[in-house]
Amino acid sequence: MRHHRKTTALAAAALWAALAAAAAGCAGGPADPAATAATGAGGCPGVQRGAQEAVRRAERTDTSWNGPTTGPRAVPGRTLVYVAQTMTNPGVAGVADGVEQAAATIGWQVRVIDGEGTPAGIQAALSQAVTLKPSGIVIGGFDPRLTSQQLARAEAAGIPLVGWHAVAAPGPSADPKLFTNVTTEVEDVARISADWVIAGSGGRAGVVLFTDDSIPFARNKAGLIRRRLAACPGVRLLSYENIPIPDASRRTPQEVSSLLSRFGDDWTYSVAINDLYFADAAPAFRAAGRPGAGPPQNIGAGDGDPSAFQRINTRQFQAATVPEPLNQQGWQIVDEFNRAFAGSPASGYVAPVHVVTAANSGAGTSWDPPGYRPAYERIWRGLPPG
Repeated sequence: MRHHRKTTALAAAALWAALAAAAAGCAGGPADPAATAATGAGGCPGVQRGAQEAVRRAERTDTSWNGPTTGPRAVPGRTLVYVAQTMTNPGVAGVADGVEQAAATIGWQVRVIDGEGTPAGIQAALSQAVTLKPSGIVIGGFDPRLTSQQLARAEAAGIPLVGWHAVAAPGPSADPKLFTNVTTEVEDVARISADWVIAGSGGRAGVVLFTDDSIPFARNKAGLIRRRLAACPGVRLLSYENIPIPDASRRTPQEVSSLLSRFGDDWTYSVAINDLYFADAAPAFRAAGRPGAGPPQNIGAGDGDPSAFQRINTRQFQAATVPEPLNQQGWQIVDEFNRAFAGSPASGYVAPVHVVTAANSGAGTSWDPPGYRPAYERIWRGLPPG
């Protein structure tokens, strides 16, 4: 449809000025920080305001236990095997520690078998686990679909499976068959890590995203991060780096050097699906003369291992993390098995997201929310909620 309208020179000038201002707001060039903070000059003031509020909530540390306080008494004399995707993954290793601590408390035995990060290694580890005929098996950070034959053997033997980051969503899974999967909500983790970039940059950033597409959970998380960043026109995804976690120590330094050469000062923020990428990136940043406090400002969308906290606390090439409460999730895994052994349903608990920076870490080395240990101990001892 054509519209015929006379426009005065003054009105036309005003229109072009408005269009120019809007275009400047969506561009990636320099901006007045005060104006950006006040108006969201990155082209997404509404998204920016929501991101700032979400980050403020997630950075709170005055939390209390909001998980289960009732459940079955401890079923005695059980054994677990924890099959790890790779114990070089700090998140997988941290959850294994929590499982071992909780098992010692409830009176069970645990054995950890390392899949060493390869499909063949994971299949061999799970085969060994099934052969041991334990009471339950933990799927520690890998896609169960890689091990369909071993899963069928476990199901035939009546061995329940509990996953950690095994499938995309928390809770029970029918295909693959898991009594439950323990994880934070990947949508929440992805959104808050992207919101941290949007809020901290004033809606104007050049971002590199590090992920491992061989892990469905990580691939899904990266896709969600990408979509949330795209909600702000002033945030540009410079590069999507698919680096398998077992290869990260070898490949990340050279990839970071290449990215620095390609993007220079346009690279202002990074998001990684796992903190370990920044451990491997640090030497390349350092060699290029980049300051430890950034830019780029780097946030890990999991898992919050001790080395990540150390980098954050000392401002050495990582500014923030969205940590999993790894130890608490290890205790939850043991509690979920106890419910399975007792014929009860899964607890349905999902830990809320949290953001750690140097300002709120308390110089700690992990996100260990209060209250879960006494709560689980009371459940297992058959005591009423405290």
